[in-house]
Amino acid sequence: MISVTLKKRIRGSVSGWLFVLPMTVGICVFTLVPIVQSFYYSFFNYDVVSVFDFVGFGNYIKVFTESEMSKVVTNTLFFAAVNIPVVMCGSYLLALFLNVNVKGIKVFRVLYYLPCVMPAIVGGIVWSYLMRDNPETPGIFNQFLISLGLSSSAFFNAENLTAILSIVLMNLWSLGGGTIIWLAQFKNIPKQLYEAAEMDGAGAGRKFFSITLPMSTPMIFYNLITTFIVTLQFNGTLTFAPNGGRGNDKATYMFGLKIYHEAFRRYNMGYACALAWVLVVAVGLLTGLVFKTNKWVQYDS
Repeated sequence: MISVTLKKRIRGSVSGWLFVLPMTVGICVFTLVPIVQSFYYSFFNYDVVSVFDFVGFGNYIKVFTESEMSKVVTNTLFFAAVNIPVVMCGSYLLALFLNVNVKGIKVFRVLYYLPCVMPAIVGGIVWSYLMRDNPETPGIFNQFLISLGLSSSAFFNAENLTAILSIVLMNLWSLGGGTIIWLAQFKNIPKQLYEAAEMDGAGAGRKFFSITLPMSTPMIFYNLITTFIVTLQFNGTLTFAPNGGRGNDKATYMFGLKIYHEAFRRYNMGYACALAWVLVVAVGLLTGLVFKTNKWVQYDS
């Protein structure tokens, strides 16, 4: 006979598996299966409707030989070089500002986080209207430029620097997500360290560089990795920018948007899958390179 203790263990084990079963099925159906399918489709000329021809590594060869890709990669790397430090520093400084115990600070924390609740698509539509360069109905930014006696600017259709800075400005609108993570890290720093520093006569600057910044390095490293990955995959707000994010010189045409266009506008699903896998490998290699340089991170409290 099975002992009572064993029955309880079996019952507890079954109950646990039943709780995780829905999530496990969801991950398998909506994540693992599409991943495998995308890798399979990357070896085919597939247009979703009728064409399904095996091309081997043809799609991958096209990724490295298509003339348009040099501009796409350049735009993506340039955007990453500008966006990552701006977003990291912006969210960190905002968290320092919100990490004070004054009356009403919780209201500001909520207000700064609200844009993160809004879907990226909605944010893209809002910013496309704010930066609209229509002569008859200019956006708020161009109205401001005109009021100063300046000419209006085609933000998304401008040259590289202006277009990229316009996108970075959109990203600053949703710094709240990273700010919350920084705040959690600040709250985790032992107060005794600050008290000891004050007893030694340390000022605000010394406490920041000797305590706050070093103790934040694990979270800095984590945010650096996540921001790096999200930046290289970026395409959400660009989808609803004028011309779908493609300016006159394709200044904002980046890797994530290239995948979107190939899959859902040109219906080159096989080629889009190959692009996605090239991006996955590139992000993985670059992320591994970042991990190799993590000796500056202080994990000891």
